[in-house]
Amino acid sequence: MNKILLLLFVVVRRDLVLAMRRRADVLTTLIFFVMVVSLFPLGVGPESDMLRKMAPGVLWVSALLASMLSLGRLFSADHLDGTLEQMLLAPQPLSVLVLGKMVAHWMVSGLPLVLMTPVLGLQFDMPLEAVGVLMLSLLLGTPVLSMIGAIGAALTLGLRGGGVLLSLLVLPLCIPVLIFGTGAVGAATSGMSYSSHLSLLGALLVLAVAFTPWVTAQALRISME
Repeated sequence: MNKILLLLFVVVRRDLVLAMRRRADVLTTLIFFVMVVSLFPLGVGPESDMLRKMAPGVLWVSALLASMLSLGRLFSADHLDGTLEQMLLAPQPLSVLVLGKMVAHWMVSGLPLVLMTPVLGLQFDMPLEAVGVLMLSLLLGTPVLSMIGAIGAALTLGLRGGGVLLSLLVLPLCIPVLIFGTGAVGAATSGMSYSSHLSLLGALLVLAVAFTPWVTAQALRISME
């Protein structure tokens, strides 16, 4: 168990170091998220009630689209320099290596979106409780988006026009996360209980951690054959 945790830590640290060398890619995702969210209040107008109703859907859809931007780079760099082939031949479980890359991808592309949420929520005149629920829902949901996206990235690895195919594969699978995430924030805004939505997001996260690394590892083996 300790060896698996150490291996996971090494993979996460390696990918984070490589990501910091490509800061432009990291900032692109965050800037896209901020710009898309900020354009809606400017286009709709200053009507507070309408902005509060739109806020959950706008923020969640923007987070989904922003996370899609970096999925194509999840395995492509390792595929080009031969690192991915070494991972396939390594004696360590490939699913653990894949899980480490998923965690690093979320820390680079998903976590910054969660941290930016309170500032962006103010643009929509969201109550403080709703902002807190939104952050919690994104904290539970964005890792699921990264893990589901990793499956699509593995299946489309090396394909011409893989970005379009990746979107077609991943977006339908992310709909449940989008529904439960926006539902939790909508319930908090309406003064209703939101615990069931967050519980379902937590259940999806547990299922994703349990199954997506293995599925992604098999997809990588198929793509590399």
